[in-house]
Amino acid sequence: MPELHALKEWKVAVDALEQGEMILLLRKGGIREVSGNFALAHDQALLYPTFEHQKPHLLKEKYARQVAPVEPGWHPESVRIGAWAVITHTMQVSEPACVDSLLPFHIWNREFMIERLKWKPRQPLTLLLLRVYRLASPHMLAYDPGYGGCKSWISLNAGDRFRQ
Repeated sequence: MPELHALKEWKVAVDALEQGEMILLLRKGGIREVSGNFALAHDQALLYPTFEHQKPHLLKEKYARQVAPVEPGWHPESVRIGAWAVITHTMQVSEPACVDSLLPFHIWNREFMIERLKWKPRQPLTLLLLRVYRLASPHMLAYDPGYGGCKSWISLNAGDRFRQ
């Protein structure tokens, strides 16, 4: 069975992408990224929802209410994979005015944008524009410890881990 790739993102963001409520992501990279920076490893990927680092105070009110807090290290026994995306464009964004102009087009609030710009201030945000496709029927993927950690990309072995 071929290897499948997944892009990890907060569950609330994956849900918004899947529902067509936004078409972009803003990334700087996870702590476990190669060189600590986000890199576009694939131009197509399944969308893998994460739970642990979602922060309601960094979301617009409508989306903040959708986040259920979890304990550090918590993960579900299985993860619902409901969509995949083609990353159609990427661009670097570092100017606060540009970042502010993006506010109507995603689920995060201004505080999120300020935090992202201040973290590793010499490194710009990477803006990803996505074309998202819902799967005909969502799959439940058994959690694997290799999927954990603060990283953007994971490889999935589609073998026996996918079940309807």
